[in-house]
Amino acid sequence: MSRSYVARTARRLSVVTAVVLAAAVGIAAPASAHVEVEAEGARALAENVTLDFTAESESPSAGITKLEVILPQGIVPADVTYKEGPKGWTFAATQRGYAVSGPAVAAGEGAAYAVTVRQLPDAKSLAFKTLQSYSDGRVDRWIELEEAEGDGHGHGNSAPVLALKAAAPGAVPVSPGPTAEPTTAAPSITAPTAPADEAKPSASDSAAGKKDDGMSPALPVGIAVAVLALGGGGLWWFKRRGAAGA
Repeated sequence: MSRSYVARTARRLSVVTAVVLAAAVGIAAPASAHVEVEAEGARALAENVTLDFTAESESPSAGITKLEVILPQGIVPADVTYKEGPKGWTFAATQRGYAVSGPAVAAGEGAAYAVTVRQLPDAKSLAFKTLQSYSDGRVDRWIELEEAEGDGHGHGNSAPVLALKAAAPGAVPVSPGPTAEPTTAAPSITAPTAPADEAKPSASDSAAGKKDDGMSPALPVGIAVAVLALGGGGLWWFKRRGAAGA
């Protein structure tokens, strides 16, 4: 057997060994989430807690432009306020949680931001599913939960999870924040207003002295004149009859 054959065989074995070792390390090492969340002294029912999020970049050519979070049960969008983030980024509530977005950060660099939660729910851990968008349209979905896989390991798309300590003694849930409630009261009905020319008496009505019952003062005067005329006519008729009989 030649020395060259032995050398070639040894080199091949070393390459195969290196590949096998690399694969074994890759399989054994659990995948970690590329979006992480931390909170100092986080515990159940704690109030006004600041959550710090860090999103690592997965693209060498495009920058992160948006991080959309689906809130866990027990936290609603109205409970979250924006604290700080990349320059030029803004905060907006969504139906499922909130989103922070703005100009793309430098390609290959991560994005970090912080929000404040009014009160953490009474739970052992909180998962903040996150959609990470890039300037080239790419979207990384960090939404998988380890318990859903059943093997205790993530698979490259794990959602960031915040572990909570037990609630402090005496801690209780705070009352819900004020929200706009739809009105159920029946609409009010305003009585129609009489036109201005009907609401006020005219000058001619005032001059005629019209009473509140609608009868003009000229009517009784006319009746009195008619009675006097009839009385006078009857008296004249009796006198004339008497004269004719004489």
